[in-house]
Order: sequence, then C-alpha cells, then structure tokens
Amino acid sequence: MANLNDFTFFVHVVDHGGFAPAARALNLPKSTLSKRVAELEKDLGVRLINRTSRHFAVTESGKDFYRHAAAMMIEAEAAENVVRGRLAEPSGTVRITASVPTAQLSLAPLLPQLALAYPKLRVTLHATDRFVDVIQDGFDLAVRDHFAPLPDSGLVQRRIGFQAKLIVASPLYLQGNGTPERPEDLDHHDGLLTSLASEGWVMERADGSTVSVSPRPRFVADESRVLREAALAGLGITTLPGKLCQQEIESGTLIRILPEWTAGKVMTTILMPHRRGQLPSVRATVDFIAERLVDG
Repeated sequence: MANLNDFTFFVHVVDHGGFAPAARALNLPKSTLSKRVAELEKDLGVRLINRTSRHFAVTESGKDFYRHAAAMMIEAEAAENVVRGRLAEPSGTVRITASVPTAQLSLAPLLPQLALAYPKLRVTLHATDRFVDVIQDGFDLAVRDHFAPLPDSGLVQRRIGFQAKLIVASPLYLQGNGTPERPEDLDHHDGLLTSLASEGWVMERADGSTVSVSPRPRFVADESRVLREAALAGLGITTLPGKLCQQEIESGTLIRILPEWTAGKVMTTILMPHRRGQLPSVRATVDFIAERLVDG
C-alpha cells in the first residue's frame, strides 16, 4: 500500500494549484513534495499530475484519486475530533466565501454572533465578486445568493432561505409620473434594469398568478446597490431584494409599489464539498447560519 502521508501531500498540491504554493503552505521544500507525489504515482502505477515548468494539470485519474484522498483526510480529521471530544464544542478554522453583497447584508450580522457562540471556532470570511472554486481554493463552504437554480457542481447544496424582490421607486419619481395601480401600468414607466437585454420583470402574486411587464429602460446596472441609488435619485422604478431596501421603505425615501406583487425571489444556498459538512465545525456553522437566515 502507498504511503498515506503521500496522499496528504498530493491533496495539498491539488488544493493549492501547484507544488510551489503547496510547499509554501506546508513549509516544506518544493523538491520534497515533487518527490513524494512522484513516489505516489510510482506506487499507484498511474500519472496523477501532468506538470512542466509552465504547466500544471491534474489528470482524470488524478481527479478521481483526489476525491477519495480528500475524503480520507476529512474522515481522519473527524476521527481526531471525536477522540479529542471536539464534537461537543466545535473548534478549528472554518473558511467561508461569499459575494460582497451577501457578506455585507446577510453574513455581517451573523458571523460575529457565531464566533461568540463558539469561542474555539476560528471564522475566516473571504468576500469577493469573482468566481471562486470552493474545492480548489480550499474553502469549507460558500454562501450564494442567486435568482436561478444553481447548476450541478458536484457540491452539496443546502437552500437556507429566500428574499422577495420588491417593486420600489422614490416619492419624487412617483410625484412626477404617477403611481402604477396595476402591473400592466409598469410598461409606461421608466425602469431601472439589470441588463439592456432584459425583457422586464415577471410579477408574482401570493395566489400564484403571474404577469410579465416591460418598463422602458432608463438606467442599467448589474449591481443591486447601484439600482437602489438610482431609484433614490428619482430615475425610475426598480426591483430590489427586501433586505436591501427595507430601511428606505420604513423611512419613506423609497415607496413600495403594488405591495401585493413581487418580482420573483433571491434564493440563498450554502454549498460544501462532499463530506466537508460532516466536520463538527462546519456543521455547526451551517446550522447557525441556516437557523437565522429565514425565508422572508
């Protein structure tokens, strides 16, 4: 049987995307990692990584092997947790990634509470709007806000809540242009949209009925906070997640239009690598977030 330590070295190399970054993370010579992975390939009789001075790629056999080797490491960590009695009190580092809006609106109020609830837990949050590969970048979980169902990525998905998208405009705009009384009236108003190619909004009511509307494109931005500012400036009518405009509605700087209607939902889903959610620290984090991000 191959040296199990080599399994660990191989997983670190894949997780870090190369021998050099893995060597820095492990504080080992790059030559040592290269030698150990080469020895592992020799023991297995198969190439796991294709590498040159400028290229690094995991082979198909390497990807299959990685999934099992990574699971082995997780199981080993879980076994250690049991022996140390850490199931009763989650500890260790939990690495979370989320988009900037999700981090600001959903996680910012929760993660400090999580850290207080579990003093031995170290929470690290990476907020970014770029694409993040949860496995390759070494995260334990990702929190995603999305409009359409997420594609099958091989990650465990747990939907934890949703927000209704509300139709809003400023008092200034409504004073000058009138207040829509029916969804169809929106076709004659200025719309603040996410794309010029947008065909408008699909309005939904509690009884399940829907209506498609197409306001005139007045302002376009693919970021909800920019659309909120455009609405506050009186440029037109837009749709926003309730959490993003609730304060403005309560203060009267934005008015909710057609309150019996919404413009769809923003769903929130947690994604995790397979088996990662079995770790006490990750499971406690997921449950903590899920219990507090309720549907609304």
